[in-house]
Amino acid sequence: MKGFLEDANYSIGLLDEGATLADVIDNCIYEHTHTGKRAFYVGDLGKLVKKNIQWQNVMAPIKPFYPVRCNSTPGVLEILGTLGVGFACSSKSEMALVQDLGISPENIIYTNPCKQASQIKYAAKAGINIMICDNDIELKKIARNHPNAKLLLHIATEDITADEEVNMKFGTTLKNCRHLMECAKELGVQIVGVKFHVSGSCKELQTYIHAISDARCVFDMAEEFGFKMNMLDIGGGFTGSELQLEEVNHVIRPLLDVYFPKESGVNVIAEPGCYYVSSAFTLAVNIIAKKTVEYDKLLPSGVEQTRNDDEPVFTYYINDGVYGSFASKLSEKLNAIPEVHKKYKEDEPLFASSLWGPSCDELDQIVENCRLPELSVGDWLIFDNMGSGTLGEQSTFNDYQRPLIYYMMSFSDWDEMQDAGIASDTLMKNFFFVPSCIQLSPEDRFSTAA
Repeated sequence: MKGFLEDANYSIGLLDEGATLADVIDNCIYEHTHTGKRAFYVGDLGKLVKKNIQWQNVMAPIKPFYPVRCNSTPGVLEILGTLGVGFACSSKSEMALVQDLGISPENIIYTNPCKQASQIKYAAKAGINIMICDNDIELKKIARNHPNAKLLLHIATEDITADEEVNMKFGTTLKNCRHLMECAKELGVQIVGVKFHVSGSCKELQTYIHAISDARCVFDMAEEFGFKMNMLDIGGGFTGSELQLEEVNHVIRPLLDVYFPKESGVNVIAEPGCYYVSSAFTLAVNIIAKKTVEYDKLLPSGVEQTRNDDEPVFTYYINDGVYGSFASKLSEKLNAIPEVHKKYKEDEPLFASSLWGPSCDELDQIVENCRLPELSVGDWLIFDNMGSGTLGEQSTFNDYQRPLIYYMMSFSDWDEMQDAGIASDTLMKNFFFVPSCIQLSPEDRFSTAA
């Protein structure tokens, strides 16, 4: 592998042990307050190293394939590529990104369940053969455009809770797997494994037991058709919590040892996305407008609260929103918790507040109701755990600039990379030393990726 992109326009601040993430954020806010108050991220790439070590300690030999759509910034992709992580791509642009890192096609899987014919052809030309399929129409499309494709049949899983039973949007049934194998046999398409996915919101780990058992049934079925199956993809859904990782491993390990033992030759992989990147990125936004609103218009529907009639209620508008870093608010429940950057007294009064993005769109609500001290235009808010689903291709709605990205890593994390034998000269050229005692400026410390 080539290592870091030669033309990548970014670098990584190597912090001594006296500097902290909070120091970096303080310095960036000081800088932006004087140069334009643009929203920005600080990415601690050392956390990716720690997460990879944690994965190897708990989940090995299951190989991680990182879903590029979670966070496609160059610093993330290049660190993960250097760590030997594979990549799960859902589009031509994502495949091209990781190819430019020098990643071999064997370490790339094409996971989009609804693929464009042109992108299947691109994968074929690039030698990216492993891809996902869950229906016969998709199977025929792949057969026409990628004669060397190796398919993982995506089987559906069920999240069964006390309240409801929810079928996943994608994935096929066990019954239909037989039909797909018959079609693949007729079309001369290889089927080499099975994929399933359990959502990170699933609270019932029993779902993994059912899914692995179903996968074993598909493997047995494949033998009847003469397919040589050698891969099981257990999907994503890993939240980033070490406890959740250990709980999942505790459930799946005995089943994998029985159904897919080492001597079977089956390679087990997974697609941890937010596991790697969620906690690694912190977003800082600036308040660009403020107004007082009627209290009953701020509250969520059906919620009744009492308050002092003299207490003001504030709506704040920030310079990032759902058409940018908070895009996942449109499709899922993003629990965005703001932290006020400026210092305020512990006994300072808190007021009912809501946060909105800059678009003036009715959908552009970041936080519906929270308690904050009274803030002013120009003040900063901090959001932790913003690394997943927020740093890919973003809208330029209303010409608002995309946030800058500042990368950092501590010396201790750098040492761990050296101990792992991956701190090459090619990697080192992207780092520079940042003393804890100086004020940092864009010219002498962080170059940025927009």
